[in-house]
Amino acid sequence: MQLVLVRHALPERVDGGGGGVADPPLTARGEQQSQRVVDAVGKEVEALYSSPMARARATAAPLATALGVEPVIVEDLREYDSDSAHYVPVHEMPVVDPAGWQRIVDGLLPEGVDVTAFTARVVAALERIIAEHPGRGTVVVVAHAGVVNCWLAHLLGIDRPLAFPLDYTGISRVLAVRDGRRLVRTVNEIAHVADLLSPTAGSD
Repeated sequence: MQLVLVRHALPERVDGGGGGVADPPLTARGEQQSQRVVDAVGKEVEALYSSPMARARATAAPLATALGVEPVIVEDLREYDSDSAHYVPVHEMPVVDPAGWQRIVDGLLPEGVDVTAFTARVVAALERIIAEHPGRGTVVVVAHAGVVNCWLAHLLGIDRPLAFPLDYTGISRVLAVRDGRRLVRTVNEIAHVADLLSPTAGSD
């Protein structure tokens, strides 16, 4: 089967001043990006899965409507920052959080994240999805840059957990072969949304 991994669209920034966990909605531009996923993925989709976080569920929503299905929410697809009180869109990080940005540039998760445990959770979740769809169909998973990156790094034997720069609604495709092989076919396809990735493109 083909697993199509979609990073969520652009969310709002949450500074964490109100307390609680940051679970931001999409910006207006993020909503535009999410609409583009429908044509990029197509309608020959066997099943749709999503992280429980609001930005992933909102990104999956237009595709779910087009397919006439409800996304299956998988708790273990949540991002490594799911308990954080703040969220900073990646294009703002060099100014707002330069140390955090440098770790991303270096291919590292934030300090304090148990990379081994996070990767194990992600791998197990995606392998369960694969096991549910043993045929030749296409399954779409909408999740997060850390989730997608850690699985790709696991499959490719890369030590750095954030090996690839993944754009908002960037698409990566993996073939899951019945003999157990997992073949990474593409990483971060963005043709469908290239005009909406610049921080100044469209409206937020």
